[in-house]
Amino acid sequence: MPNLYEKYVLPRLIDAACSQPPMSKLRSRYVSQARGEVLEIGIGSGLNLAHYGEGVTSITGVDPAAELTVKAAERADALSVPVSVLGISGEALDLDNNSFDTIVCTWTLCSIPNPYRAVAEMYRVLKPGGQMIFVEHGRSDEPKVVKWQRRIEPIWKKIGGGCHLTRRPEELLVDAGFKISAKESGYVDGPKFAAFMIHGLAAKA
Repeated sequence: MPNLYEKYVLPRLIDAACSQPPMSKLRSRYVSQARGEVLEIGIGSGLNLAHYGEGVTSITGVDPAAELTVKAAERADALSVPVSVLGISGEALDLDNNSFDTIVCTWTLCSIPNPYRAVAEMYRVLKPGGQMIFVEHGRSDEPKVVKWQRRIEPIWKKIGGGCHLTRRPEELLVDAGFKISAKESGYVDGPKFAAFMIHGLAAKA
């Protein structure tokens, strides 16, 4: 059961942190590429919703954090396409195999307790030839920064809702069977230990 910090403070911190200009710029660049029936893993407060383009026919968002999805449902009202928000985890999707054209996952794999299970589920429900859009933060390419990430991570997880600093999303996706078709990485403004972003596109082989 969420404590007072998790219920009232953390959702506001997440919404504020994830709506900063560098994050919004990446959302605009990648989420706009979604097409067809879309599954968004970790829809949170719905910050991606404003960035979907005309090629989207429906959006299904999943997230177990009810404190955040209330806001996502409000933001969904502004869209002309149908949006369904499900209070379930990406680790156990009660959704059919091969049912989505695009999967969008932004700043989510860092905090899912079992990311291996989550990416396996994403692979299962994505149509053959479908596109996976990922925008995440994670382990830096600089050994000195990685040392600090590992030192800070135990405390960071407690204050950040289970957020890890040292995961690499592209490695998780490849392990699940995805083929990376485009990938970029680098720092955005902010402390280096939390500002190394990894983003790109992958396909279901």
